Amino acid sequence: MPQIRPITDLRNTNEMSEICHSKKEPVFITKNGYGDMVLMSMETYEHLINGIEMDNAIAEAEAEYAAGAELLDAREALVSLRRKHFG
Repeated sequence: MPQIRPITDLRNTNEMSEICHSKKEPVFITKNGYGDMVLMSMETYEHLINGIEMDNAIAEAEAEYAAGAELLDAREALVSLRRKHFG
């Protein structure tokens, strides 16, 4: 269940930091009863960004496939990469 906290709770920075690190999910901050900000740990942020980058790479590959791009055999591609990078 998401954590929703009023903006006044930001005064207690240590408690908010502990919440962000222990829950490993964003904390939603409200101002006058309305959503205002999202607070999260660096680890949660990096995990979120990595997921977005992976989704974008998959979407790009799917678009290339739909446009008729040349398909590569996975084994051949891995062998080629090994030769190129590991001699």
